[in-house]
Amino acid sequence: MTTMPPTGSLIPVDAPFSAAQESWLAGFIAGIAAAGKKAAPAAPTTTIDVLFGTQTGNAELLAEDLVAGATARGLGGRATPLDAVSPEQLADMTHVLVVTSTYGEGEMPDNAGLFWEALQSPAVPRLEGVQYAVLGLGDTSYDEFCQAGKLLDLRFEQLGATRVHDRVDCDVDYEDPAALWSAAVLDRIAAQAGVAAAGGTAAAGTAPTATAAGGAGAGRASRPGAQWTKRTPYRAPLVVNRVLSAPRSAKEIRHLEFDLGDSGITYAAGDALAVVPHNDPALVDQLLDHLGADGAADVDGRPLAEVLRVEREIRTPSKDLVADLVQRAPASELAAVVAHGDKQELDRWLWGRDVLDLLVDAGPAAPSLDELLPNLRGLQARQYSISSSPLAHPGRVHLTVASVRYGDTRRTHHGVASTYLADRVQADGEVGVYLQPNAAFGVPADGDAPMVMIGPGTGIAPFRGFLHERAAAGATGRNWLFFGDQHRDTDFVYEDELTAFRESGVLDRLDLAFSRDQAEKVYVQTRMREQAVELYRWLEDGAFVYVCGDASRMAKDVEQALLDVVAEQRGRGADDALGYLADLRRAKRYVRDVY
Repeated sequence: MTTMPPTGSLIPVDAPFSAAQESWLAGFIAGIAAAGKKAAPAAPTTTIDVLFGTQTGNAELLAEDLVAGATARGLGGRATPLDAVSPEQLADMTHVLVVTSTYGEGEMPDNAGLFWEALQSPAVPRLEGVQYAVLGLGDTSYDEFCQAGKLLDLRFEQLGATRVHDRVDCDVDYEDPAALWSAAVLDRIAAQAGVAAAGGTAAAGTAPTATAAGGAGAGRASRPGAQWTKRTPYRAPLVVNRVLSAPRSAKEIRHLEFDLGDSGITYAAGDALAVVPHNDPALVDQLLDHLGADGAADVDGRPLAEVLRVEREIRTPSKDLVADLVQRAPASELAAVVAHGDKQELDRWLWGRDVLDLLVDAGPAAPSLDELLPNLRGLQARQYSISSSPLAHPGRVHLTVASVRYGDTRRTHHGVASTYLADRVQADGEVGVYLQPNAAFGVPADGDAPMVMIGPGTGIAPFRGFLHERAAAGATGRNWLFFGDQHRDTDFVYEDELTAFRESGVLDRLDLAFSRDQAEKVYVQTRMREQAVELYRWLEDGAFVYVCGDASRMAKDVEQALLDVVAEQRGRGADDALGYLADLRRAKRYVRDVY
C-alpha cells in the first residue's frame, strides 16, 4: 500500500526519488497547478449608476443591458429607478447614465416624476463630481418628443455635472441608435477607467451587435423568449377569438388567446404583448386607387401593395406628412387649422383621419407616390396588457381588445391592430407577437398584501390576470376591483368570472360603475369617493393601488379622486395628500399602466 505524504505534497513518501528529484518534481507540479488557476478578477474601480424612468418597461430593459455591458468591460454597474434616488445620493455618484421615456405630452414617466421635482428644488446639491449621459426614448408623432430626456440632460448640466457623451433621442424604432449610444458611452468610460472594452468597438457607421458591443441588448440573450422582437416576432396561432360585449353594445370587446407553443416566451401577470399588425387591404386598395398607382410596382424588391400593407403606417398621418401637405396645399382645410397655431385644435381635426383623408383634402396639390412614401412612418407594433396568468393559463397568453370602428356615410375607418385581429386573422391563423415585460406592474411579492385595482373598460385586462394569478398561487391578500363601462347589460365583460371570484372569496370587493345606466353619469372615481373611509383604511393596511386604462382623462381623474380621499380622511390638506401619494409611489404601492 502506498503511503501518502503529509498534506500539501502530491509525492508519496516511499516514491523512488532522491531528495533533489523530489524537490524538482514538487516545484514542477506546483507550477502546473498555479498555471491552471485563474486569477480572481480585480474588483471594479469604476461603478456606473444607470438610472431609468419608464412607463412600459423599455427603459428598464435598456438599463439592464447597460449594466451587462458595463460588467463585460470590467466596470461596476447597477440599475435603479429614478424615483428611488435622492439628490444627495445622486451627488455622491461618479458616473451616471440616464435612460428615460417620455409620457403623454412631454411629462416624466411615472417612476421619474418625484426625482424631477426634487431636482428642481433650490436646495438641490451641486453635481460637479458627476459625469453623465442621457438616452431619451420617445415618439416623433408627439410634439414634445423625448422631452423628459431633454429636461434631465439640461438640468444635470445646470447643476455642474460633466456630460461624458452627447444625448441621443430615439424614436419608436430605438434599438439601433440605443445600441450605438450604449457601446460608445460605455467604451468611453472604460477607456477613462483604463480597462479594455469587451469585444472591441463597432466599426464606424455600423450598428453594433448586442453581445459584441456590450450595449443595448447585451443582457437580454439569456431571457426566455428574448429572441422574439419587433424585427423577429414569434408567429403565434390565434386559437380563441370571441366577442365579450353584447350585440347591442356601442363597443366590440373581444377576448383573444394565443398559443405560445415552443416559443420559450415566459410572461408575468402585468406584462404586455406586442402585436405586429397588417394594414387593411381594403384601405391599401383605396389609397392605391387614389394615387393611380399599380400595387404590383416594385419598391425595393417588393410589390408596392405589400409594402403599404405590412411596412408603412397609413392609418395615422405622420408629422412630416402634415408639414409637407401644408406646404403643398396652403389653401387646404388642414393648412388653415395649422395656421391657427392651436395644437389642441389640430389634434381634434386630425383625430380619426387617415393618410387617404389628408390626401383627398389636399386635392391636386397632393404628393405623388414617390413623394409620399418617404413621409410614411414604419408600421408599428401595438401593445396590449396581458389579461391572463401564466400559473392559470400555461402555454397561452390572453388579450382583451376593443375593436376600433367608426365612420360616416362616406367612409368607414378601422383600427389597425384591433380589426386585424378581429376580422382578418382566421381560426388558428398566426400573428407576429413578442413580449413587452413590465416589471413595475405586477402583483405584490407578498401574497398577504391587499390590492386595489382600478380598471374601467378594457383597463380590466391586467386585473383579470392578477386575480387568476392570486387564485392559482393561493395568495391570501384581500383584493378590491373598481370596474365600469357604459351599460351593465351589454358591457359587463368577464361578468361570470368576476362573479365566481367574488363568490369564492378571491375578490373581496367589487365596485361597479356603469356610467349610462342612470341620468347622472357614474364613473369609477365616483365609487372611490363613495368608499373613501374603507379605501383609506385599505391604504393604511398596506394596500397596493393599480390603475389601468386611458391616460388622457381616466387616469388623471382617478388620481384626483385618490388625492381627495386621502385629504378628506387625513384632514391635513392637499399638500399632505400629495406627499402621501408620493410615498406610495416611492414604495411602488401606486403604479399605473396607462396609454
